[in-house]
Amino acid sequence: MGNTFLNLALLIIFHFSMPTFSMKLTTILTDQSALLALKDHVIHDPENVLTTNWSASAPVCNWFGVSCGSKHRRVTALNLTGLGLVGTLPPHLGNLSFLSLLRITNNSFYGRLPVQLSNLHRLKYLSFGSNYFSGEIPSWLGSLTELGGMSLYHNNFKGVIPFSLGYLSKLQILVLSENRISDLKEKFLKEDHLETTQSNHLRGMKPCVVQLDFMFQTAKLDLLEIPRRRKDKLPTQEDMIPLGTWRRFSYHELRQATDGFKDSRLLGNGSYGSVFQGILRDGTIIAVKVFKLELERAFKSFDVECDVLRNTRHRNLVKVISSCSNDLNFKALVLEFMPNGSLDKWLYSNTQYLDILQRLNIMIDVASALEYLHHGNATPVVHCDLKPNNVLLDEYMVAHLSDFGIAKLLSEEVSMIQTMTMATFGYMAPEYGVEGIVSTKGDVYSFGILLMEIITRKKPTDEMFAGERTLKSWVIESISASLNQVVDPKLLSTIGREDLKVENYALSILQVGLECCVELPNERLQMKEIVMKLKKIKEKLLRDMERVR
Repeated sequence: MGNTFLNLALLIIFHFSMPTFSMKLTTILTDQSALLALKDHVIHDPENVLTTNWSASAPVCNWFGVSCGSKHRRVTALNLTGLGLVGTLPPHLGNLSFLSLLRITNNSFYGRLPVQLSNLHRLKYLSFGSNYFSGEIPSWLGSLTELGGMSLYHNNFKGVIPFSLGYLSKLQILVLSENRISDLKEKFLKEDHLETTQSNHLRGMKPCVVQLDFMFQTAKLDLLEIPRRRKDKLPTQEDMIPLGTWRRFSYHELRQATDGFKDSRLLGNGSYGSVFQGILRDGTIIAVKVFKLELERAFKSFDVECDVLRNTRHRNLVKVISSCSNDLNFKALVLEFMPNGSLDKWLYSNTQYLDILQRLNIMIDVASALEYLHHGNATPVVHCDLKPNNVLLDEYMVAHLSDFGIAKLLSEEVSMIQTMTMATFGYMAPEYGVEGIVSTKGDVYSFGILLMEIITRKKPTDEMFAGERTLKSWVIESISASLNQVVDPKLLSTIGREDLKVENYALSILQVGLECCVELPNERLQMKEIVMKLKKIKEKLLRDMERVR
């Protein structure tokens, strides 16, 4: 009798535990199916991260970029930042019902945001910055009531900001800069919607850091854009400290960080300074630019670079962390470290390779930085020394313009000035080299040379260019004769992608470069036009990549 009762009890327990186990298995499979759908919607995975790591035979929680809750083992975070992924977001992502962090910054996702993402009611942090999403910012984002931070910067969103965002009571960070959003202040920053005080508060709610465009910004960094080394580390209050407000460094600290400015720590030399890699006591890696004060113009170079970097902020400009000035004996800038080095290193390496999409991304990054310098400031800034050595690449291969030591600040009334500043031969505009005339049009000319160099992998100072023959004239000759002779052979090696006509895109880019390099400054393009042309080329490339995948 006792055994019969025990067996019956075990049978009942087993019977009622089966649905629970089945339901748990189903929800895990739901997450897996959603992520595999995302993998299927990715048409280009340059690092083969999803291709090799996201497999149905492996536990979802062990996949790259995926974090799961310790108790329920559901997907709680997805971080695919900086992988160079190209594709669209599937509606299946809306089934990740336990997701609290979704971060796909610095990729090339495009199209509209699927409405099914409105089902992610546990989402706290959403970061889609630096992609190619388009359409209007969807009003359903206002239904994600747990959101504490949202970053949509550097996309192709247009229209106006939906009022529903203003009623997200927990939202503290909203970054919408570098989109085609109209009437930002008038349509969004109204007294009955968002107080236009210096601290910017959502109506009756917690303080909110808002970045709408570069004429209206706070000084704080977006907590979503702090690169995360560990996939399970969520942003903290400390991450929100702006770089420029950390602290000043003493000469002793910088000397210690760079091992006494040893040659083994030297990253490169510029006209007026040397750059060293440094490691602070807390492990932070920095770049220290030490100015050569024995040179006559070094003091002015330090002042100019400080002025430019202190008063500008753009994702494609190298960030200044701090400065160190010891009267007349020592002057240095502490800069954000760029682990992938310079564009020059990548272009002319025998072991590293940039495909057509990576090169186009870099060109768009540099063009965006110049557009901001020329048109995004009350005081236009002319860089004056654009070349591959001054284009630095971060860990996600995002390009950052550096070295403002000979930059010139123009006033609104004066569109050009005359100077004797020494720029780099081969890149400088004709009017700069002959008459010393500095204007934004000179940067446009230099950018055109840079475009041609990136596609041809030939420096304008190459020994093959002598006398009347220049990089520009060689490109013009080759375009009309044989394009294959001028394009970098590595770009034309499209094994497995023969249907992707890389030479057509190379030709389009070279034509933009030639339009930048016309002799008369007033006939050259503006950086705004150049950015639009390059983005159109990229959009066509993405469509073709999807077609031939």
